Amino acid sequence: MPLYKTLTVNNHAKALIWKIEESFEQLSNGVSLTSGNQQRVNGMKSDLHQRGFMSVRHLLKEVGYTDDDLLYDGYGKPHLKDGKFISITHSFTFSAIIISDTQPVGIDIEMQRDKIVKIAHKFTPIEEYKSIANHDALVSKLTIVWGAKESLYKIYGKKKLRFLENIYIEDFSFETNVTTGKILYEGQTSEYDIHFLEMEGFTCVCAC
Repeated sequence: MPLYKTLTVNNHAKALIWKIEESFEQLSNGVSLTSGNQQRVNGMKSDLHQRGFMSVRHLLKEVGYTDDDLLYDGYGKPHLKDGKFISITHSFTFSAIIISDTQPVGIDIEMQRDKIVKIAHKFTPIEEYKSIANHDALVSKLTIVWGAKESLYKIYGKKKLRFLENIYIEDFSFETNVTTGKILYEGQTSEYDIHFLEMEGFTCVCAC
């Protein structure tokens, strides 16, 4: 069972990362889905998406939950029936969840890819990165920023925020693995702690 890593984000929040190495059939063993989610996974055309979906259910089992404990609101944001906060992510061969007892949380996993440099102007002021001469370092930094903004977008939970105008990520050092972020929307500002981890060509970012 490839539980890849468990991260203690703070005293109230924990993240779990799964490396997806099993087949869909193997991941289906020991997992009971609601009828709606069974139809949902059956309708997925991608084996990778099916395996990602099922691996998340194994992560839920790791922390004592079942598929039936998970609910989605009208915006597609996941919630737990017991009132704790959860966020979910899946990218290629990794999936992850973060659960908090007390506060909204967000999580995102992204594969580090060159194309992020081409689209960076759409989600962050690209002129702020002109001093980074090393291409790999630029890809890493932009992937962290994108993942952080995705995580904050998931916390907000409504499809209104613009990454460029409404979400800001404070500059950071790779060595610290932490930074802060802000959501600025309709005259209000809310601040969040950001934690990031790089692993096997992927980046995982948590926000709370």
